Amino acid sequence: MAQAWMCSGLRWAASGPVLGWGGGRRTELTWGKRVAFRVVDGGVRTCVGARGHVCPVRAVVAGRSRGARCEECGRLDRAHSVAADTLADDPRPYRVYLAWFGPGMLKVGITAEERGAARLLEQGAVCFSWLGTGPLMAARRTEELLRAALRVPDRIPYADKRAVRSALPGTEAERAEEVERLHAQARALTGWPESLTPAPCHPVDHVHAFGLADLPDPVGEVTELVAGGAIAGSLVAAAGPDLHLSTATGVVVLDTRLMRGWELLAAADTAEPTLPIRPFKSAAANQDGLF
Repeated sequence: MAQAWMCSGLRWAASGPVLGWGGGRRTELTWGKRVAFRVVDGGVRTCVGARGHVCPVRAVVAGRSRGARCEECGRLDRAHSVAADTLADDPRPYRVYLAWFGPGMLKVGITAEERGAARLLEQGAVCFSWLGTGPLMAARRTEELLRAALRVPDRIPYADKRAVRSALPGTEAERAEEVERLHAQARALTGWPESLTPAPCHPVDHVHAFGLADLPDPVGEVTELVAGGAIAGSLVAAAGPDLHLSTATGVVVLDTRLMRGWELLAAADTAEPTLPIRPFKSAAANQDGLF
């Protein structure tokens, strides 16, 4: 009987994107690697739990949920997140960053200094620069200052990020322009917390890390996994949680957050994906592992 695998999500390592699996196994993803899996027939999607704990009731969750958690586990996970502002006494230093995802799409955010640029890779930031470093509450006040004074959002919808990936400006200098401009505007503001140490503007570009150079326009994106559904394709790019797979019907975007909570089987190449796929609206138009 074929072995089923539970995906624990996509992580970004120094070598690139890595899919995690139950039991601690990892699959390093490289450009051109074949990704082919099938959802177990008759299977259901179960809650992945929170904070490293299994969901006590193994609740069934919706196929389109990006969090893959039931209401109770989702509440527990949010309550212990930095975004919930419940960790005011966290002694770790935090960094404020400016992230760019495409023309006109910039956001401000914070991340623990010890995480380096991992948070930016996880969000699919095409270009970013640090703005400053300091205690958590100072970083949070700086984030609020930019939102209030410059109307910089702290969230960019993933649908908007995906829509422009195949139509980005061609050079690093062009992609850095808006980050540099916003960085200068932010530094000119009054009211910065004294405990936040400003950082110079040094834009970091992720186009090559994500494989976005000459990225083909996608034909669709997976909206959810379903029992018995399958997909197979070669990896042409990855950004944030998204895999861009070249399939028999064209490039399809798969948000790996949709994989969590399902039992998956290795699958042979299929003529075309048999998962629900929505046409893409782009700006330009006993195995060692599952695969």
